[in-house]
Parts: sequence; structure tokens; C-alpha cells
Amino acid sequence: MLKDAQGLVVTTDSANAIAGINHFIDQMLGYGKDAETVVLQAIAADPTCALANAYAAAYYLTQENRKAWQLALPYLQTAQQYCTKITPREQLYVQAISAWTNQEIDVAIAIHEEITNRFPRDLISVQQGQYHYFYTGNKDKLLEIAQKVLLSNPENHYLSGMVAFGLEQCHQLQAAEKMARQAIALNRYDPWAHHAIAHVMETQGRVDEGIAWMESFADTWENCNSMLYTHNWWHIALYYLQLENYQKVLKLYDTHIWERANKQSPKDQVGAISLLLRLELCGVNVENRWQSISPYLYSRIDEHALPFQDLHYVYALTKAGHHDWVNQMLQNMQYHTLNINPFLRRSWIEVAIPAARGMVAHAKGDFHTTVTELKPVLPRLHEIGGSHAQRVLFEQVYQDVVLSAQKQSWDYAMS
Repeated sequence: MLKDAQGLVVTTDSANAIAGINHFIDQMLGYGKDAETVVLQAIAADPTCALANAYAAAYYLTQENRKAWQLALPYLQTAQQYCTKITPREQLYVQAISAWTNQEIDVAIAIHEEITNRFPRDLISVQQGQYHYFYTGNKDKLLEIAQKVLLSNPENHYLSGMVAFGLEQCHQLQAAEKMARQAIALNRYDPWAHHAIAHVMETQGRVDEGIAWMESFADTWENCNSMLYTHNWWHIALYYLQLENYQKVLKLYDTHIWERANKQSPKDQVGAISLLLRLELCGVNVENRWQSISPYLYSRIDEHALPFQDLHYVYALTKAGHHDWVNQMLQNMQYHTLNINPFLRRSWIEVAIPAARGMVAHAKGDFHTTVTELKPVLPRLHEIGGSHAQRVLFEQVYQDVVLSAQKQSWDYAMS
């Protein structure tokens, strides 16, 4: 057995496998573009390494689409095959990824909590625990799972960035910025720490400062995966949107967001969709950009990886005129609730599906249905995940309808 760079024992005798695992950890924590490549190199060095196989499965699960889920399965099965002779930490991790594969997110969360309690230097487990808390809307736990391992990981900039984002989501903005700046002082190339401060400055209305801040680090994102590369530029676009510099926003969309996106990536698709919708809410003509996205969304119709994503898909498909696809997707969302873990079912039935109907109605210009469907679920939208900056979009859609109704009433009264 050997130890990884975190000082944790890994069941392998291959130094090359350890090197691959270390590189994978760095790539995942830093949102690098080579995570898949290096974890597969680790497996090639030792095909019997259960942890490397579980890491590969986890990587594919983070992609949140059916094709990637299918890629995850053989690696998880291999990890399970070699699970009897590995360390307790590795066994727990394999169990967590197995639960994730089965959409037993509550079970996965509990296991990640146990890992962080017993093995607080396992930052991959912390990151994946945060991931699940993020997409189930539990901001307090998202912060706590990272905070509780701070003492065990002194001067670790990745962890500082993770804590900073949790602090921001819990509205502790001053502490979040301080923590993120500490991370960046240790490593200028920490895109998640940049991202945390982008949230802080946006929340505080520091628009010009936010642009200058994010653009000063943009050169460091070239080695990021497409998700965080496009997402950090998305935050810059939001700043310019607040300044009503719509041509700049469209240019950023065309050059740094959709142009640089992995067109098959759900997270990249969601970022592009949300920016187009924000532009239209500001009265901007986005021309044929809905039609450019829509062909990549067909495979999403019966996938239902995350309810947060589905709300974006149905809107984009409606705007592109694919009403048959939209009806099919809404129907499939109902079927999906019959087969999912009870921990997730309630938010799908009570929040996601009504919100999806409301988003479709808005895209069609049916403002009465938009209000009927969206108004009751707005206080609960955190349950389907996403950040404050992302979820505010649904409130903006609702407010757009309210303002339109007020304007129509005023025009009628004046006529």
C-alpha cells in the first residue's frame, strides 16, 4: 500500500497509479480539463485499484447525463469487485459512489459525512459532499462539511475556496471574501476561489470591481474544464448585463460561453440558456441562438439528471419552437417521479414540475399560467439546487410577468 498526496493510504503497489490519483485529485479540486485523462492513466497503471476505479465512476457521474452514467458503471463494478481487500476509507468511498449511481443521494451524503469525520484530509469526499448539498439546496450543510476539516488541512487553498463558496451561499459575504482571498494568495490559479468572490461582488453590487477582478484572472482559466471556464465568464457577463451593455454580453456569449462550451455538457448548456433568457428579459433580441442550442437538448428530454437543469431545458426547447419535445419532456418528468428515491421525489413533484410548467408558460407568453405555477413554488426553489445567482432567474421570470400585467392594466386604464 502507498499514500496519496493527502497522506491517505491507497490500496495499490503502483507508484504510477498513485501519481495518477494525485493528479486526478488536483484536477478535480481545481476544475481542470484533464481529470478524465489522468484517472484513466491511474487505472491503466493498476487496473485492480478500487479507489482509482471509483474516482473514474465519480468523474463520469459529475457530468450529469445518461451517456456519462453509462461510462461510470463498469468502473464502479470494478471498484466493487476489489472492495473486500481495501481500506475502510476506500470501502466507504466506493459505497458513496454506488449510492450516487443509484440516485440514493441521502445515503451518499451520509457516507461522505462519515468519511470527512474519520478521514478529514479526504478533500475529494468533501467536494462531492458539497456537490450533493448544492443540488439538494442545503446551504448550511454545504458550508459545514468543508468548515469542519479546516484544522486538518492548514494552508490548503482548494479547501479555502470551498469554504468561501459555502460562506457566500450562507450570506456571510465578508468572511467569504476573506477566505477566498486567502486561497488566491496561496495560489493565483484557483478558479473556484475566483468564482466565490464573483458571487460576493455581484451580491454586493460591486459591478465595476467585479469585472476588473474576474477579468484580471481570466488568463488562468485556460486549463479549466469547460464548465468552470464558461461559468466564470458567465459571471462576467452578468456584470455587464447589470451595466446594460448588452452587446458586450452577446459578444461574451458568442466567444467565451457557448463558443467555448462542451456542447454536450448539461452544465454548459444550462449556463448558455440562462444567459439568453436574462438577455430576453432585458428586451434584447437574441436572434437564432435558441435554435442553435436546441439540437443538443433532445437527449435531455427523458434524462432528468437534476431538476434545476430541466427547468432550463424546457424553456429553451419552447423558445426554439419544439413544442412536441416540451410536452414529451413534461410528461416524462411525471413518469420519472414514480421511480426515484423518496428523498428526491418530493422536490420533483412539489417544486420542479410546477416550476417547469411555469417556465414553459412564460416562454409561450401565457402569463396567467406562469403566475399560477411559479408563485407557489418560488419560496421553495432552493430545494432543487443551484446558487443564489442562478436561482434568481426564476424570480426574474415571475417578476417579468407581474410587471407586464401591471403595464397592461395601466395601458387599459389610460385608454
